[in-house]
Amino acid sequence: MSKHKQIDAPPVFNNLVENYDHLGLPVELIDPKNDFTIHKLNDIHHELPYKSPVYRANFYSFLFVKNGHGKYTTDELEFSTEPGTIYFTNPGHYKSFEWTSLEEVFLVTMSESFLKENVHANIFEEFPFLLAETVPPRVLKPEVYAEIEPLYQQIYKEYFSSSPYKNKMMGNLFVVILLKIKEYFWEDYNPIYEGNRSSQIVKTFKRTLEKHYRELSTGKATKVFRSQDYAAEQNLHPSYLNNVIKAKTGKSVTTWITDKTITEAKSMLQNSTTPIKQIADQLGFAESAHFSNYFKKYTDITPVLYRKQLSKG
Repeated sequence: MSKHKQIDAPPVFNNLVENYDHLGLPVELIDPKNDFTIHKLNDIHHELPYKSPVYRANFYSFLFVKNGHGKYTTDELEFSTEPGTIYFTNPGHYKSFEWTSLEEVFLVTMSESFLKENVHANIFEEFPFLLAETVPPRVLKPEVYAEIEPLYQQIYKEYFSSSPYKNKMMGNLFVVILLKIKEYFWEDYNPIYEGNRSSQIVKTFKRTLEKHYRELSTGKATKVFRSQDYAAEQNLHPSYLNNVIKAKTGKSVTTWITDKTITEAKSMLQNSTTPIKQIADQLGFAESAHFSNYFKKYTDITPVLYRKQLSKG
């Protein structure tokens, strides 16, 4: 039985290039070296209708449908997409999509690292809805959609530019989009599926994880949480918490902690005046060498070289 489940498990993708490669879709318009992507779906899907298999995506997706029709599923929930739709999902969900018509639809994807480095340092504090478990799409009034369209159109233009500042420009433009979403999309937000106990556990875990690392980075917290600490925050057994998180997101608690540590390290390394030893201390490493080895293990580059690359960019 376990072997059968393993064979049938949906594939997991850490970026859009991996995703499209697996689906047999063209990737020539996508920069594989950037944690941010934007493209027109009508440039990708040349034959319609198209229906994808189920998969997990470990990145954020934002869909802007000016004119198109289809369906998206997130976990077991299905949503229709129609002209004027804006829709987003965060990492870890089972997803699939279907398109019957595509006139003008843009898809934006990005990693958490990109969000923190180029969009907003305190991204989840400013835009807490990004941590919500499942959010239904919204169909905006034409006049509201018209306010957002020029923003992603400009991002699209910058994406294909050679400017050394393009990530920052795209990030700043995306802040405005998020503010518009916060203003129009979220004012009467009524979460669905949040009553499910597992979803509540995942949502609380994500918020606790984000809050704790924010406190570590600012020096308000000195003790680094481990799996058992996150379980204790919800009065759960560590094994139970891990089983829920793994089942709902496809990643263990330990993997979430690792990913968050690397994301925060990258964000803190942007400040060239902060000594690497201090960053190591704040993230719970007793020795700078241990931090350097850990960072290199998951990024293939040392903190020193990563910082040098940032200064060149």
